[in-house]
Amino acid sequence: MTAHAFETLPAAEECVLPLVLRHRAERTPREVFAVFDDGASWTWARAYQEAAGVAAALHEHGVRPGDHVVSWQPNGPDALRTWFGTNLLGAVYVPVNTAFRGRFLEHVLENSAARVAVVHPGLLPRLMEVDAHRLRTALVPGLSTPPPDVREPAVNVRALDRAADDAGRPPATPPIPPIKPWDTYGILYTSGTTGPSKGVLCSYAHLWTTVTASAGDVIGADDRYLVQLPLFHGGGTIGVGLAVYLGASVAVVDRFDTASFWDIVRSTGTTACTLLGAMTAFLLARPPSDGDADHPLRTVCMVPLGENAKEFAERFGVGVYTLFNMTEVSTPLLSGRDPGRTGACGRVRPGVEVRIVDEHDREVAPGGTGEMIVRAAVPWAMNHGYHAMPEATARAWRNGWFHTGDAFRRGADGEYYFVDRVKDAIRRRGENISSFELEEAAGRHPAVREVAAVAVPSEHGEDDVLAVVAPVPGAVLDPAEFLAFCVEAMPRFMVPRYVRVMDELPKTPTGKVRKHVLREAGVTAGTWDRTSAGVEIKRERLTGP
Repeated sequence: MTAHAFETLPAAEECVLPLVLRHRAERTPREVFAVFDDGASWTWARAYQEAAGVAAALHEHGVRPGDHVVSWQPNGPDALRTWFGTNLLGAVYVPVNTAFRGRFLEHVLENSAARVAVVHPGLLPRLMEVDAHRLRTALVPGLSTPPPDVREPAVNVRALDRAADDAGRPPATPPIPPIKPWDTYGILYTSGTTGPSKGVLCSYAHLWTTVTASAGDVIGADDRYLVQLPLFHGGGTIGVGLAVYLGASVAVVDRFDTASFWDIVRSTGTTACTLLGAMTAFLLARPPSDGDADHPLRTVCMVPLGENAKEFAERFGVGVYTLFNMTEVSTPLLSGRDPGRTGACGRVRPGVEVRIVDEHDREVAPGGTGEMIVRAAVPWAMNHGYHAMPEATARAWRNGWFHTGDAFRRGADGEYYFVDRVKDAIRRRGENISSFELEEAAGRHPAVREVAAVAVPSEHGEDDVLAVVAPVPGAVLDPAEFLAFCVEAMPRFMVPRYVRVMDELPKTPTGKVRKHVLREAGVTAGTWDRTSAGVEIKRERLTGP
């Protein structure tokens, strides 16, 4: 993507999603926009028709421009038509994590202020279990009668359909209102590890900037992008946005599945996708075969860029690139194809400024580690706050910069390297320890399914390291043997003092480890302590030539 593309605010016809969708439906009505894992497909004309039907139904239930509409659905046609139909009305799309329940769900429904929600029928009973006093109507795709276990619901449950008039004709779709690039298209909730989920306010210009920046020079109109990350996360919305804004197409599946991944790639004609670190490890762990490179996939965005990137690229015959993004920003760092350095997140793209700063927003020395802060050259190219959370907005947008909360360092080659979440940093005996790097090294132990490293107080001042480990099913993890592995896998100062084994690590509904829970619990009864066990790590003695 050229630098000048990010130097001016895009025009409404370029970035307002319903306008672009209508344009493609008019210009290329028969071209395929989306294919689904059940073999169905939508042309651009069909996509617009489906969106218009939902827009008409929402309008009948009182939704007007600027209103918030919750979409609580898994990936699939219903989620897409709800998103597009909501925006066709000039309303705000509020996707909600399908794992939410109880107080997590109550918080999002309360914070979003939505009065109408489109809910998958399987989630309806869970909705009825919470206090959703702001919500007035739940529209359920494919619902004929309310489920038998839903009695006298506080929320008005209705089927999502388009009522016909007396002549059997569907109602006219309301005209698209005058939507501007700076209008909010969606509120996307990110779950932090220390507090309630925050609703990120995202404009159409923000979505357009994120999508076009993420595409870079490696994804274009001839690609079909596999949307396997959920549509209630930025990763899923970016994939759909790539198709809408670039004129490409998408393959939309419910979720990533190791066993069926390559079959899905082949059957859908997927040429590009995003793979998170664990996904690449799972795929590489499968037995090699002669057909490993027999597929249409040619480009993989690997986040983060691990040591196995080169192996993955060579085994499966794909090009790899990486980036850094979060829902609040718009892909400030992007690599070229096949970056060579493990852990690199790319270089600063045109249209943004990036600084690495200390706790007072002073730039750190070259090569030093600090928090990455970001700002864009044009307005509305990043988030415009957290919905109904002014204090959180003020904390993030300090001194005219957005504070990512992530610690980075900049290499002499201009590449940026992720070090850790700022609040997850550990300092032990004068050494700064990256929990990210420690976890990556410890996670290579064959009996470890997942691991989290946190700081606990040391009697000698600063911190000691606690590693909380969940073993793979059926495995028995011996702390002393795990420690010996760590001694060989990481620097001496990183090796944990404490090892705690748990069946499952505590998680947020979006799958992030709740490290504050582990820190607060600290060294519990049953936690293995190498000092108490009398295990010493001998200091390596270096000798001269």
